Amino acid sequence: MEQALPDPERRLQPAPLEPLGHPDAGLESAVGEEAEGARDEGPGDGTMMENNFWLKKIEISVSEAEKRTGRNAMNMQETYTAYLIETRSVEHIDGQSVLTDSLWRRYSEFELLRNYLLVYYPHIVVPPLPEKRAEFVWHKLSADNMDPDFVERRRIGLENFLLRVASHPILCRDKIFYLFLTQEGNWKETVNETGFQLKADSRLKALNATFRVKNPDKRFTELKHYSDELQSVISHLLRVRARVADRLYGVYKVHGNYGRVFSEWSAIEKEMGDGLQSAGHHMDVYASSIDDILEDEEHYADQLKEYLFYAEALRAVCRKHELMQYDLEMAAQDLASKKQQCEELATGTVRTFSLKGMTTKLFGQETPEQREARIKVLEEQINEGEQQLKSKNQEGREFVKNAWADIERFKEQKNHDLKEALISYAVMQISMCKKGIQVWTNAKECFSKM
Repeated sequence: MEQALPDPERRLQPAPLEPLGHPDAGLESAVGEEAEGARDEGPGDGTMMENNFWLKKIEISVSEAEKRTGRNAMNMQETYTAYLIETRSVEHIDGQSVLTDSLWRRYSEFELLRNYLLVYYPHIVVPPLPEKRAEFVWHKLSADNMDPDFVERRRIGLENFLLRVASHPILCRDKIFYLFLTQEGNWKETVNETGFQLKADSRLKALNATFRVKNPDKRFTELKHYSDELQSVISHLLRVRARVADRLYGVYKVHGNYGRVFSEWSAIEKEMGDGLQSAGHHMDVYASSIDDILEDEEHYADQLKEYLFYAEALRAVCRKHELMQYDLEMAAQDLASKKQQCEELATGTVRTFSLKGMTTKLFGQETPEQREARIKVLEEQINEGEQQLKSKNQEGREFVKNAWADIERFKEQKNHDLKEALISYAVMQISMCKKGIQVWTNAKECFSKM
């Protein structure tokens, strides 16, 4: 695995940016600057200081899940799972205790919140949601999305998503996120009123930008390659873990045969009977313990899955940059074309073939007044184009500065989380092996007493 995994430190090192240019300020201060700016611009216009205060002073939990039946948009009956979100103040305000607030949300509402965040914060690596249907599971575990064990793991994942957003220096300040936690009725209408769907980039446009950008940024190109390789490595790791879990499940369950045989044997022995019966009991306990072990192990698999889905969040940032780069190049190309047309009209020289030039040759030259009028229109368009190009360049610089600040934050989070998850997984395996040794040690003592 060490050979397959690319070096994230090397992959995420900043490289010269073309043609958007280097950020004007260091990456160290970008997160702080953006967090300050979030109060005055973007979708957080309605995010008051009180909201910021609340999000820093409350505890968030998804405490339980409940299966419900209702009707969907097509007026067809459906079964779904609702999740109870509880928020509780951790401090007293003006000497008074603030009570716990709670509301129910469906998984689709979590999806709506994340889609909104993706549109309004394209420079941020938005935390992913837990999987909608189970993948990379050992065969004996149900993949049904209504299975109680799966619903419980998804509940934990949804709580983790909310905590990720609440701990982010920029996302935590968003008004829609605050209302998601506190306003049960009409929340969807509030989100749709932001018009975020109209601002979302189409897949076709994103694909077009990917293939037609002439000067891709090396940093974002490397970041996209890194995210692809990270996703590939974690997918392979999860498949290996699932195969190991299947084989381990079989080995443990086969030990149940030891218990059955020892019990049957004890029935025909007088002096050895008690020892064989006790050894059989230890084997039965050992065989049955694997169910709980592997279900607990799924928790560590879910931590890896989170970063499997984070890889797509990284690519979303890269796609947005490609779209901005493509728009910038198209604006520069259009401006250059208008300048050339203006120069040709002013000098009376046509450098390139055009339908307008052919029409002029066939039907005669324009009058001086017509030419002057066209030049004046083109000059106005050129001035507008220059302002637009300047604006796009500035927007691009801000995007790069803020995106790389958040990528640095994400990289630090990723290194910490994956290190912790892998160590915990190793500790769990060591503990499991120690329990196996203890079972056979107990069996040995039973045999010695016969």
